[in-house]
Parts: sequence; C-alpha cells; structure tokens
Amino acid sequence: MTSARKVLVIANRKRDRVPSTLARVESAIENAGAVSTILRPKDEVPAELAAACSTIVVLGGDGTILAEARRLAPLDRPIAGVNVGRLGFLAGFDAEGFAAAAGEILGDDPPTVERMMLEVRVESPGEDGSGDWIPFLNDGVITAGEPFRMIELRVDLADRPGPTLSGDGLIVSTPTGSTAYNASAGGPIVHPGCEALVITPLAVHSLAFRPVVARPDEAPTVHVLRANGGTTLVIDGQKTRRLAAGDTVRFRRSEHRVRLVHDEATDFWQTVVHKMRWATGPTYRDR
Repeated sequence: MTSARKVLVIANRKRDRVPSTLARVESAIENAGAVSTILRPKDEVPAELAAACSTIVVLGGDGTILAEARRLAPLDRPIAGVNVGRLGFLAGFDAEGFAAAAGEILGDDPPTVERMMLEVRVESPGEDGSGDWIPFLNDGVITAGEPFRMIELRVDLADRPGPTLSGDGLIVSTPTGSTAYNASAGGPIVHPGCEALVITPLAVHSLAFRPVVARPDEAPTVHVLRANGGTTLVIDGQKTRRLAAGDTVRFRRSEHRVRLVHDEATDFWQTVVHKMRWATGPTYRDR
C-alpha cells in the first residue's frame, strides 16, 4: 500500500483571514489523499518532515511567502503560495484556486517555475572575510539612512573596477524582485524566468548613471566609500545590517533556486497588467 503524500503547510493562525483559508486548504489536501503538517512561519522544520514532504504550501502575503521561500529553498521542494495578503504577487493561488487545483499541485509533476536567487555578504575592515552569505529572492538594498546625507559607493562588476556614485544608495535585484522596490525606483521590469540581475541607483547625483541589467556571473561588489550613521543593507525588506565607510558588500548568485507552483492559466505579463496596473493611461471621458 502506497503511503499518503506528506505536505508541509506554513500558516500563522493569528493573522486575519488565515483560519478560514487554512480550513479550506486542509480540506483540499485531505480530499487529494495527502496528509498535512502545519507549522508557523519561521518554525524549525523537523529533519524527518523535511525529508518526507513532497510539497510546501505557504499561506500569507508576499512578505510571508518571500521569507519562507528564501528559508525553505534548500529543501528543493515545490512551494505553493496561497494569498491571504493584499497584492499577492508571489502567490499563485487563492483558497478556491488552490482547492480546485489541489490534485495537480500535490501530484507527481506540479506546474512549477524556477526563480534564481542571489546572496550577499558584508566584509568589514579587520574581519577575516568569512562572514555568512545571506540569500535573497527579491533584492539587497544599500540605503543612506540617517542623517540622510548622500553616501558614496563604488560599484565593481565581475571583479573589475566600476563607477562611483553619490546618492541615496543602490538596489541589486533578481528578476523576481524587479517588480518590487526596483520598479518603484525606476528600474526595468525583467521576466522572472530570465537569468539576470538588475542594478538600480537611488536618487543618484548624476544624469549618466542609469539602471543596468547584468549577467548573474557579473554580480557587483560594492565598496562603501562614505556612509551615514544609519546607512544600512536591507535584504528582501526583512533583514538588516548596518554599514560603515570601508565596508565591502559582495553579491553573488546563489546555488539554490526557488521552485514556485503556479497556475498555468495565468501569465506573468498579465499579472503585471492587472495587479500592478502596468501602462495604465489617463481616464478619458469618451472611454
């Protein structure tokens, strides 16, 4: 007799809308002949469960899905996001959509898309340079911080000397993160299936320093030449590390990838149009 598939569900029961969505998701998992184990966000996943689970289901908004996808990527399991937040850009399903597609989502070959990740490490003078590499799925942002004077950064690409910028900082984003802070700062939207990274300056004091798209093997090394007391590296909008003049911020491609289960009826560009209102024009009286 074949044992039932094991599904890891990440859900914060105290969050609004989660209990009702979780009940629908649990019922769908049971109806699909699988068994679920529910953990809270950031709970340690027991080794036995990590080895046995075939699919991970994450209930939450984009922030929860982002954090859990980044944390659980090393398990190399399909991750299905169920939106209980506002935008739900990373989530492939709502509760009813998950229930309707549960058999396929939890099956042998669910429809997935792979998302590349980057990682970052800070090296400070006097350290041995062996600090941890921290992975991210969206972006690593160097931001000026208080007292909000311009900072100065030198951006080297592929270990070759690059330009120096004075401004409010810099965004290094993955294609997945190109629709987040990067887009708000005027950077290009890159299809998440591309193998690339985006470097976008923040309020740079130059008309000539434009956002660029580079290969993953050209990940930048950023030298902090001048900083403020509050200058900070912000990772995926969730992790922070203070920076000082003399620090070096190294980026590189991560060996891990995130496998997101997606609804085959949806398209990335249509999602950009409908959820981000891409190219929405004026409201004309005759339309």
